[in-house]
Amino acid sequence: MKRIVYFLFSICLSVAAAAQGPRSWSGSEILEGIRKLNVLGSVLYLAAHPDDENTRLITYLANEKYYRTGYLSLTRGDGGQNLIGEEQGIELGLIRTQELLAARRIDGGEQFFTRAFDFGFSKNPEETFTIWNRGLVLSDVVWVIRKFQPDVIITRFPTTGEGGHGHHTASAILANEAFKIAADTSQYLEQLKYVKPWQARRILWNTFNFGGTNTTAPSQFKLDAGGYNASLGKSYGEIAALSRSQHKSQGFGSAGTRGESWEYFKTTGGSDPVTDLMDGVDLSWNRVGPDGKAISNIISKIEEQFSVLNPAASVKSLAALYQQMKQLPDSYWKQKKMSEVRELILQCCGLFLRVTSSTQMLFPDDTVRLNANAINRSGEKMILKTIRIGDQQMNVNQPLEQNRNQVLPVTLVVAKDAPLTQPYWLRDRMAPANYTVNDQQKIGIPDAIPAYNAAFNIEVAGVDLTFTEPVRYHATDPVKGEMYQPVIVAPRITVQLSPKILLFQKGITTGKKLKLDFAVHKPLPGQLGFGLDGFPGAAVTAVTDTGTGIFIPVSNRRLTQPVTAVGGFVFEKNTAADHYNQALKSIHYDHIPYINYFFTDSVKLLNIDLKTAGKKIGYIPGAGDKVPEVLTAMGYQVVTLDRNRLLTTDLSEYDAIVSGVRAYNIHEWLNEAYDRLMAYVRNGGNLIVQYNTNNNIGPVKAKIGPYDFSISRNRITDEHAAVRFADPTLAVLHYPNEITGEDFKGWVQERSTYHAANWDAQLKPVFVMHDPGEGDDSGALVTGRYGKGHFTYCGIAFFRQLPAAVPGAIRLFANIVALNKNK
Repeated sequence: MKRIVYFLFSICLSVAAAAQGPRSWSGSEILEGIRKLNVLGSVLYLAAHPDDENTRLITYLANEKYYRTGYLSLTRGDGGQNLIGEEQGIELGLIRTQELLAARRIDGGEQFFTRAFDFGFSKNPEETFTIWNRGLVLSDVVWVIRKFQPDVIITRFPTTGEGGHGHHTASAILANEAFKIAADTSQYLEQLKYVKPWQARRILWNTFNFGGTNTTAPSQFKLDAGGYNASLGKSYGEIAALSRSQHKSQGFGSAGTRGESWEYFKTTGGSDPVTDLMDGVDLSWNRVGPDGKAISNIISKIEEQFSVLNPAASVKSLAALYQQMKQLPDSYWKQKKMSEVRELILQCCGLFLRVTSSTQMLFPDDTVRLNANAINRSGEKMILKTIRIGDQQMNVNQPLEQNRNQVLPVTLVVAKDAPLTQPYWLRDRMAPANYTVNDQQKIGIPDAIPAYNAAFNIEVAGVDLTFTEPVRYHATDPVKGEMYQPVIVAPRITVQLSPKILLFQKGITTGKKLKLDFAVHKPLPGQLGFGLDGFPGAAVTAVTDTGTGIFIPVSNRRLTQPVTAVGGFVFEKNTAADHYNQALKSIHYDHIPYINYFFTDSVKLLNIDLKTAGKKIGYIPGAGDKVPEVLTAMGYQVVTLDRNRLLTTDLSEYDAIVSGVRAYNIHEWLNEAYDRLMAYVRNGGNLIVQYNTNNNIGPVKAKIGPYDFSISRNRITDEHAAVRFADPTLAVLHYPNEITGEDFKGWVQERSTYHAANWDAQLKPVFVMHDPGEGDDSGALVTGRYGKGHFTYCGIAFFRQLPAAVPGAIRLFANIVALNKNK
């Protein structure tokens, strides 16, 4: 019998936004921006995940055609695998969100999301819609369409299933439904307080020829997206490759393409395009009314007179254009183009604006000194009138002289009730398959909202303009140089529990310890008390800094508390009645901004019937892998095997050697270790290989086991799929734990992935499973003897089940580890 108790440690989370500082455009980029002013057209591309988008087409539409181009990804990619680190779930979603934003900064598109959570691979849309809240996700697609007002909607995948993944097909189904519903005044009435109904001219499927599937046809509308942009100095295929290569967590580094590249389209709603993607769409200023022609003429004249070497010469003309635009009737395109003109004025002036903090963390009920910088790098006269941060305004009323750095100290008072800087989609408890966002106007916003924005009110060429920049943390790294990161509002103390799993064997309820790490980020008067709820007689005495009664910032403090297998844990309060219960996780990768988020921490307590054999495991790290800490909780001594240790030390000391997920796909040196590993198995060792995506290490075939087998893309996505034993007599089902059908209850996300196929007769399948509507598959777990030892390939998703503390998966893995101990 099993008993699971969750330790909820009242703890919360926060994210970093863009690491980029103020960006200056080149003269040629400004000219491109001026040309874009005369194009009033928009395209929304739509698919299911980060990396699904056609970056070449987005690049072409945004930079060649000058359309406002957006990508709506239904999910943030939370359910994928992570090639660059151990983050999974919402943490992976945060990484992939930033990778998409990095991609859009390169290809010129804009980014949007729905509230859908990526729960992992799905084989068909029917399964997808049983897990997603279909009506909620559809409402989000309708909302983005109404807000973005695309003239053309393009889906990456069809409604008929050729896209493979159930999420892919579902994205196309929802897009085609929303194409019609967005124009219906009787649907999603709550949205109409903020947006108007919108009917796009057409919705198209961007057909494809990849993965062995060709859905293109000569009869389809097509366009060449492979042009060269002299102003940007690259082909659209080269820009697209840079964009797609930002998806590093998925291993999508791409080579640039050059020359013609045809894109094909099939109409799934609205009118067919005949000669142009925008057939029937008025892309001119006539869209805003009878005065539009005059606006268009002014823009054409500004373009004609623009000097790439002296962009500032166009400031007065752009300011006059802005004033004339203000007189137009209010409309979507008026607001969008006025925003573009403001940015062009800023860039033509070479206006550098920033507000920075010398510390990244700000704290409630604190006063912080910031530095505001304003530099007018043109000869244009301008006056800095005010700087506003939150509800605090500083009156300046000083001229900005040419190329003179105006530095102004700014005092920011952080309110006592200032909210922690948290990604808005993580602020409330999420539903099983969607994020909870109750503010309609935040839905679709791609990134975390900055803790503070600074609004500079500046008079330029006689026109009052407001330019907004996020308040950033600014530092200089000795290797990376100048760095900008967002500031975050954080608690003065953050706390975290470890380990994440406490595993008690049946009948034993003592002998485990829970560690509480806490970091003091800001001096705090008084004593700090820690309470443990649910443990009779258990308490941690108040802790104070010796002799002063004041906590000072230190890197880490730790309390260790014995626990039993019953009860709950709450980090309670301090003597001043403040409540500090947030954990802080930081994620750092060089290709994206640093991510910091707060979360409610928890420790999973298991009291299960578990027996183990063997003590010492050598672990070859894979990608996105948290299995080792669970093995430690199971009682094993886990030693990390890097290249040097694997190739030079005595492997016979290990009762088992386990390779992490995708280890053979990412470590070329594993081929060098093949002979040593096979000798280890032959002499009585136990080699356990978790899933890999294929049999290749780079350009060569990986040598994985002692017997031939291939790696397929077969998987069992239904975590409740019935499991049948291929051979009930196999030792792996009986020692040291008796595996029964009960052990396959409570699994998460999936049963297995990337099954073995075409295996040698020496390897024996352990389980037979199938997804609904499919035939049996027995490649999820294959094992066999080699010499005195054992080799096992695991498509079973242990990398998900073990961190999720699934008892049956833990018992099964213990049996695999014990294969060479059953005499």
